[in-house]
Amino acid sequence: MTRLTSYLRFLLGTSLLLMAACSEDENIRTDTQTNSNSNRPGTAYADRLEIPRLKEEEKNLFLVHSTKEHGVNMCIEWDCNKKAQRWTAFQMYNSNSVNTWNRNNWKDTKWGRDPFQEDTIIPAQYRTTLAQYQYSGGYNRGHICASADRLCSKDANEQTFYLSNIQPQIYKFNAGTWEEMEKQVRKWNTNSFRDTLYVVKGGTIDNAAQLRPSTASGLLVPKYFFMAILCKNQDPSQYGYKALGFWIEHKANSDKRLINYAVSIDELEKNTGIDFFCNLPDYIEDAVERNLVPSAWGLK
Repeated sequence: MTRLTSYLRFLLGTSLLLMAACSEDENIRTDTQTNSNSNRPGTAYADRLEIPRLKEEEKNLFLVHSTKEHGVNMCIEWDCNKKAQRWTAFQMYNSNSVNTWNRNNWKDTKWGRDPFQEDTIIPAQYRTTLAQYQYSGGYNRGHICASADRLCSKDANEQTFYLSNIQPQIYKFNAGTWEEMEKQVRKWNTNSFRDTLYVVKGGTIDNAAQLRPSTASGLLVPKYFFMAILCKNQDPSQYGYKALGFWIEHKANSDKRLINYAVSIDELEKNTGIDFFCNLPDYIEDAVERNLVPSAWGLK
């Protein structure tokens, strides 16, 4: 395993560049209409449509993982004090949705298993470790950007196994309704439904009331998990965009009726305290975030 193209920036203090990719990014914000809450200029890649408002007043890191073949793979906001991620954000479109890698291929490597590994662009004193998950009290290493969402290359898939993209999850949650939600996002990832999907996923770590007891090894365990999905398509009713959120308690759950967990982005922002899709022009952001139309997403 090798360290792949990555970029890290302290949201306060000096930026650090580590083998930054020179690649063409798709679907960066280009609309110059009024935008009162966008990420401020100066942080590379923070103007992408999937990136929420960065929590700049805290000692957080903005991580960007990329590959040579496909450019930006996923972005993460990492809370150094809590040693946990606030969210992972990524895009899904034609060229990064091809399947050229299979997770089972990791069994044929010299280590013979999934490549879970510490994210070494996070300074050692702030990162989570493999040992912490080994002694996590039975929690799964739950992907936030799913392995199955990054099969476009070996490198892209490997990056989903960085512990910066992992949260402790109860098995019957991870393999239950959470997995059903991930499968549904992949069902939406088709030419007939989208030009691009902008996806933000994570577990609640900001509010102490939204945490389960920590593991004996010191890992924070979210009490809730969420997804925020923005779809860019040709539908003129919402300026070519529509959005939907999922909000779900972290417990054993195999419910497949995902409409039970669908919320507007406005409601998801109230629940999480995260400002999603802040890089959209205000007139589009306001329209798509207040509306919840499950039928437009095929949910019933």
